[in-house]
Amino acid sequence: MKTRNSEFITMTVSALMIVLIHASFSAIAQKKTELDQEEKATIVLVHGAFADGSSWNKVIQILQKKGYQAIAVQNPLSSLTDDVAAVERAISEVKGKVVLVGHSWGGAVITEAGNNEKVKALVYVAAYAPGEGQSIDSISREAYAERKVPNVPGFSDPVITDGYIRLKEETIIKYFAQDLPLQEAKNLAAVQGRFHVSTLTANISHPAWKNKPSSFIVADNDLIISPQLEAEMAKKINATTYHIPGSHVVMLSKPTEVAEVIINASRAK
Repeated sequence: MKTRNSEFITMTVSALMIVLIHASFSAIAQKKTELDQEEKATIVLVHGAFADGSSWNKVIQILQKKGYQAIAVQNPLSSLTDDVAAVERAISEVKGKVVLVGHSWGGAVITEAGNNEKVKALVYVAAYAPGEGQSIDSISREAYAERKVPNVPGFSDPVITDGYIRLKEETIIKYFAQDLPLQEAKNLAAVQGRFHVSTLTANISHPAWKNKPSSFIVADNDLIISPQLEAEMAKKINATTYHIPGSHVVMLSKPTEVAEVIINASRAK
């Protein structure tokens, strides 16, 4: 009887130890997962003119597979103030640090919104990076008209209705997204946002890139913003610069490469 009792007690203790060890390892694993999530910055993605948040869909899928939380802001495109407010609302939902990513006009938006204390880094994707008192119009005029930087044809023939600008479908296909499949380019034309003319001359007051580490993707085949101008802006803001052979919507034609740049920026101390 004593032997059986001893065996029973031993088996019970062993089983209990196994349960406790399993629970301990589970708790450690859970804690590690929580810490990993806390350490990873949330990626807030800001689209440009003639686009919407879906322009980040391919990049978002890659980021999520790598364990990152991502938020694609839906800019109203009605003014710099309105777009900055939309980004700030998204940032307010995030508990930890943020990497703020801007495409095209979105670069101007993150330049202003990036002053938020949660923002640890900025990533410009084929984007404008205005300085204090600059607008995308003044940057373009100074570059193309005064310094004779080779211009690109994509923005030469827009449609303007009630003060809002859009691009023709043929412009999207030929110049905006020339390296995407035809149907995908047509979809972009169909869902494009309307961009108010006042945004062109809206001046930046406090450029966040002065105080935040920045990365810049130059889209070498861009026909909307001159790649030379992009490279010059990247140099001016002292950004870590990447060249990717893609169109203006390089995040759609080269999403893996763009996601990698964003992840690198998130890891920087």
